[in-house]
Amino acid sequence: MPSLLAVASALLAVSFGLWLSNTNPFIALSALFIGAIGDAYRLTESLVKASPLLYTGLAVTLALHAGVWNIGAEGQLLLGALAAVGVGRYVAALPPILAIPLVCSAAMLAGGLWAALPAYLKTQRGVSEVLSTIMLNFIAASLLSYCVHGPLKESTGQYPQTDPVPAATHLPRLLPPTRLHLGVPLSFLCTLAVSCVLFRTKAGFRLRATGANPLAAQLAGIVVKREINRALLLSGALAGLAGAIEVTGVTLRVYERFSPGYGYTAIAVALVGQKSPSGVLFAALFFGALEAGSGTMQRVAGVSSGLVAIIQATIVFFLAGYSTEAVQRLLSRLHMPRHNP
Repeated sequence: MPSLLAVASALLAVSFGLWLSNTNPFIALSALFIGAIGDAYRLTESLVKASPLLYTGLAVTLALHAGVWNIGAEGQLLLGALAAVGVGRYVAALPPILAIPLVCSAAMLAGGLWAALPAYLKTQRGVSEVLSTIMLNFIAASLLSYCVHGPLKESTGQYPQTDPVPAATHLPRLLPPTRLHLGVPLSFLCTLAVSCVLFRTKAGFRLRATGANPLAAQLAGIVVKREINRALLLSGALAGLAGAIEVTGVTLRVYERFSPGYGYTAIAVALVGQKSPSGVLFAALFFGALEAGSGTMQRVAGVSSGLVAIIQATIVFFLAGYSTEAVQRLLSRLHMPRHNP
């Protein structure tokens, strides 16, 4: 309920801002949504844009259930992408059925290991995971920049980017000539898998108990530090997988500013999804549609594509407001059944 209210309020607020700037909000928002779902090609583009947001949104959500904030999904995604490119060089001769899993496994390992450092600092040194993960994002971005300017730079040496990954590692296109690739339905299966782990297994119960009340979980025999470590490692692995999927399914190479901020947007996706894997799925689809439709909005209505970032930020702003205790009490009262005297 708070997420729907936040989305509706954000669209109303943005519409009012467009009206004040002498722009027809109906034309602008109509162009935005037509650009996102106006035909089959645009719909597939929305799905492609949503895919990395879904993987990283699930990564952030998984950590949140353990009571920790993984702000480092961006860096873990970048490390996963670099690992995919590095390992891709050595599996070119293998059939795709072997090459693709190897590349994705390497990316998950890289993302998980990148999350292992903040996990260690959190459980062994008491360092806030918010600080350590966000600082590691900057290190990961600098490491990627070094690699595409140095050891992984394309063989021609013209641009700061890697050579294309081998054809054996390319994810199959499902509906040519669209860019819809196998990683999109795999992200839906990943959502189902995360939901099953969290709510249908003992490991998921221990993880959720740790996030709900660490002291009670410890008294019940749960090793809280181990669950925090596990949550951050799994979260990092999911974010690393997002990097591999983006490389093998969309960009086919890594370059500077490879990610437009998927790992940061994932935080908003997780919040709008209310920590529910199914909610994260719908939030990622919505945010992906906004990204896909921004170009059409700019061409048709003359509104900068930056409006999408404003809409996303406004949704989170309203979501924070609707999630406060006072507002929650008011909403619950509005939904109380009325009894006739």
